[in-house]
Amino acid sequence: MTREEKKSIIDELTEKFKENPHFYVTDASGFSVAQVNAFRRMCFEKGLEYKVYKNTLVKKALESLDADFSKLNDAALKGFSGILFTKEAGNLPAKALLEFRKKLGKKETRPKFKGASIDGDIFLGENNLEILSNLKSKDELLGEIIGLLQSPAKNVLSALQSGQHILAGVVKTLSEKES
Repeated sequence: MTREEKKSIIDELTEKFKENPHFYVTDASGFSVAQVNAFRRMCFEKGLEYKVYKNTLVKKALESLDADFSKLNDAALKGFSGILFTKEAGNLPAKALLEFRKKLGKKETRPKFKGASIDGDIFLGENNLEILSNLKSKDELLGEIIGLLQSPAKNVLSALQSGQHILAGVVKTLSEKES
């Protein structure tokens, strides 16, 4: 690979890291070609992008960014590394990894989860994958907060509307008694 090709890949990767606030690093060593293709197809269907890069090129691309990815560099960028990119939800790649493993069989742990960056926060190790799959997106959290804030107002309105007929009957009865 020539220097120009390496520089082109580093520039492309740097741009991908800037565009995608969430990315996961996986180890898919030991996969057959058919398994890698099936995983890529599933990722594509879910709106994820999966590519394999040389670790040195990934490290150089991460170094050119403003954030500190040294933990990720030291722990995750060793061996055979594939990167899952997503712009949307930070939990989507984790769900895709778990789903693909389930399709392969109960004992299967490939592709292995090495680490992830979600909005600049670093998560390392296989034990964080389940936690990341249950992580809620920003939109989901905002929706829940709005729902919680609207709930008391809805309860008051429904109580007033349901009591509207009763209140009118009480007022009518009281006005008839006084006469």
